Amino acid sequence: MARARRKGNGLPAQLAAVNLHAAGIDIGSQEHWVAVPADCGPQPVRRFGACTADLEALATWLRECRVTTVAMEATGVYWIPLFELLEARGFGVVLADAREVQRAPGRPKTDVQDCQWLQRLHTYGLLAAAFRPPEQICVLRSYLRQRSMLVAYASHHVQHMQKALTQMNLKLQHVVSDITGATGMAIIQAILAGERNPSVLARLRNRHCQHDEAEIARALQGTWRTEHLFALQQAVELYEFYHRQIAACDQQIADQLQTLAEQSSSKPLSPTPRAPKRRRPTLHCDVREPLVRATGVDLTAIEGINEHTALVLLSEIGTDMSRWPTEKQFAAWLGLCPLHKISGGKLLARKVRPGVNRAAGALRLAASSLQRSQSALGAFFRRLKARVGTPKAIVATAHKLARLVYRLLKHGEAYVMQGMAEYEQIYRDRVVKQLTRKAQELGYQLLPTNTQIPQEAAG
Repeated sequence: MARARRKGNGLPAQLAAVNLHAAGIDIGSQEHWVAVPADCGPQPVRRFGACTADLEALATWLRECRVTTVAMEATGVYWIPLFELLEARGFGVVLADAREVQRAPGRPKTDVQDCQWLQRLHTYGLLAAAFRPPEQICVLRSYLRQRSMLVAYASHHVQHMQKALTQMNLKLQHVVSDITGATGMAIIQAILAGERNPSVLARLRNRHCQHDEAEIARALQGTWRTEHLFALQQAVELYEFYHRQIAACDQQIADQLQTLAEQSSSKPLSPTPRAPKRRRPTLHCDVREPLVRATGVDLTAIEGINEHTALVLLSEIGTDMSRWPTEKQFAAWLGLCPLHKISGGKLLARKVRPGVNRAAGALRLAASSLQRSQSALGAFFRRLKARVGTPKAIVATAHKLARLVYRLLKHGEAYVMQGMAEYEQIYRDRVVKQLTRKAQELGYQLLPTNTQIPQEAAG
């Protein structure tokens, strides 16, 4: 068999062709290299440009070569136009992870050889397709990612506002919790309108502000230089501009949610499970009802998951959980399971798999908000935090949240909240049961402190 492989006369029987009409594409920013089976013509490898006309010619050539399935790497964002075009033309497109493709050490690295390597791996069924939700969910995901980018840009200009205030020696950020809140923005707008009297500015404080007018007035005594006021004005205008863009993006998100198929049974929506805190809403529109209608369950009933977190989860994973047969595989895809490295029966490392998964990031943020929650999840987080530290407790709690989300979306079950007292009692009973069994194994008897010790045992 080895001699036949060296001569190129055949392959082992275990390596059978799965996709006989497969093609491989090496994606680039300006050109794409495409490889088809060798029996499709005298030129099985061709180069195409990256313009729309070139992509149309590429799809036409693949159809002429009787190709039915195509494999490509996820290279930046250059693969998106070609992926969408081939998918619209009816091709089966496999988006492969680069780590799955580049596992052959010593293989020559050129564009021609890369596309041939992809075509060969895909022919023998050795490439696993990366997860990509349905088209409507992809559109929603694009809006959410655009929104997160706008939020990041707006936060940069908050820092610019703080810098301009500091250059004028105005300590506004030290007497208000958020300079973009009611008190902070009222004072900044008055400063830009020409007010310089600290006492007058201090009277603009909101009644919920912790510091009194005297402290705020003392912090607002500074130097009013023209260049710093100009920088502050531009930072405020840019901050307000980005928030108008965020509001427009929220409207697009709300409209897209209305296009999703309804999976709920037209029953009235239950009240909000938790009392709302006194803070600004994350979104400019109410998305709880559309989310329940699209998923069939209320993810916001889970402690730590608000409307924005549930929206991120829907946009990243969709509603079809058949992609992950079990909740363990779902947690592993999120990167919330430890990656065990064992050699010679010895555990070398046990860290979570590195990677950027937005759904996992949203679950981690939800888990970190449970530090003071008077619920079973909050008690679980605090118990792990005291034992293994905050970072590991956040990952473990996010893993528990992921399993709850999987069960709700997979089976359509309603979430039943478990109280902290009930969780603590179950945990105490489990510990007592373990200690009792251990004491029996060692020949002892475990008794509560209020039990009368027999006289012969005391003697």
